[in-house]
Amino acid sequence: MTEKNNLADKLRSGKPVITGWSVLCVPMIAEMMARGGYEAVTIDLQHGMYDFASACEALAATALGGAHRIARVPVGDNALAGRLADMGAECLIAPMINTKEEATRFARAVKYPPVGDRSWSPFRAAMLNGQTQEAYRQIANAQTLSLAMIETQDAIDALDDILSVPELDGVFVGPSDLSLSLSNGAGLDPNGEATAKVCAAIADKAVKAGKIAGVFCMNAGKVREAIGQGFSLITHGIDRSFVGDAIDEAQREVDEATSGSPR
Repeated sequence: MTEKNNLADKLRSGKPVITGWSVLCVPMIAEMMARGGYEAVTIDLQHGMYDFASACEALAATALGGAHRIARVPVGDNALAGRLADMGAECLIAPMINTKEEATRFARAVKYPPVGDRSWSPFRAAMLNGQTQEAYRQIANAQTLSLAMIETQDAIDALDDILSVPELDGVFVGPSDLSLSLSNGAGLDPNGEATAKVCAAIADKAVKAGKIAGVFCMNAGKVREAIGQGFSLITHGIDRSFVGDAIDEAQREVDEATSGSPR
């Protein structure tokens, strides 16, 4: 694997990598996002419609499109994290990590001994990387990334402990759930000033701990803000929204074209 296609080295250098987000369980859309210029595509198995089989197809389609392969697993599914690493995910994101123990179990699931507990069978990962299995083994622990999502007050309270986990490569902030937790359920405010302040503090702590910091952004202004805060993995753009926005725009055009037409 060359530096050109090494996601881990890019993120550890602090270079911003923008990832598209795919929830629609249509692998061709993941490929289109990759071919459209996204440096990475994240396949969402938590809130998206993907299952294991379709996620495997989407990871391959993303590789075909020339982008880095990221997957978010459902809450607590460390076994699936290891399976997706076998199928070629270069980075695994685990939601709702609230303790050091949870972070440790997740991170060890995607690392081989002696660092972790991952079981050996990376035939697809090696294939998508263009490597032999032995070449993959030599780099896998360093280049298969584990990011714990920080999205609750409990996670913020335990952040120093979570960041102390040696097997964990970094954290990923979910601002929607974070704002919901910070407000004690009073409302969502992912783009608000209070949420932004906490996000910046999380990034600062992560970078100072030598970890990767990632965040989900809702608009281009938030992307610029995130880069300034020190985040290196940044989400902007969801396939579901792309389709929905295109439908809305097409309907507006139809309405304009047919306005005043005889029925």
